[in-house]
Amino acid sequence: MPSDPSIGRVLLVGAGPGPADLMTVRAQKAVQGAQALLYDALVSEEVIALAPPGCFRIQTGKRAGRASMAQESINRLMLRLARRGLTVVRLKGGDPSIFGRVGEEVAYLRGRGVTTEVVPGVTAACAAAAQFDIPLTHRGVARRVLFATARTEGGALVDLDWSGLADGQTTLALYMGKSAAGLLAKQLIAGGLDAGVPAAAIENAGAPSARLVHAPLEGLAAALGVMNPQGPVLILIGEVAAHAVDALATTDPAPLTQAIPISLARRR
Repeated sequence: MPSDPSIGRVLLVGAGPGPADLMTVRAQKAVQGAQALLYDALVSEEVIALAPPGCFRIQTGKRAGRASMAQESINRLMLRLARRGLTVVRLKGGDPSIFGRVGEEVAYLRGRGVTTEVVPGVTAACAAAAQFDIPLTHRGVARRVLFATARTEGGALVDLDWSGLADGQTTLALYMGKSAAGLLAKQLIAGGLDAGVPAAAIENAGAPSARLVHAPLEGLAAALGVMNPQGPVLILIGEVAAHAVDALATTDPAPLTQAIPISLARRR
């Protein structure tokens, strides 16, 4: 359906991994110009504070394992606000095109005549890689990166043939995998991936409070248990994760399975 110029528009914006200075300039300007801000649970207070006085601020939830507003309700709310002539910013953690349901929301809104724009953001895998010196690709070691979610239902992993991902030249970047680390390791090892391949888990990637644990794949679940993360966790599996081990080995003598705060990891 053609856009209706008499109604407002919706910008689907990536807030990045948390800190406002990791947002794009376009994303910051979008939030600063919002008349209605619909933000997910992982968006930081620092970013929300960029919205102008008088802006409607509505928290929509959207955090794994926790109560949140239903997607259909979010769709209807965006449409209703846009039909009131408002500039609506739908603010998502990370990048909206990576597990952010941006395709569903764009289709819903454009199908009802609402002009939409997608503003990209830094996703957690890129933030974690930059923060802890882990190259997602590396010549002669990792030729590919695969982004996936690691959801479980009834005690089993869903969505992907995990045994088919046991590729030594692929870096696996797994979102929402905190509670599935043990199952992931079993499936990947059963599929042929070496049990000793380096793995890392990063809590709150990109934020000053970020923490890292690293261990061989078979020991990742135990390392996460020691870490006991409360924030969102990204898991990186592949030979490139050994670079985080190298970066930490020169700065701190702690065991490899110990949680390392970002302040230690970045000390040189």
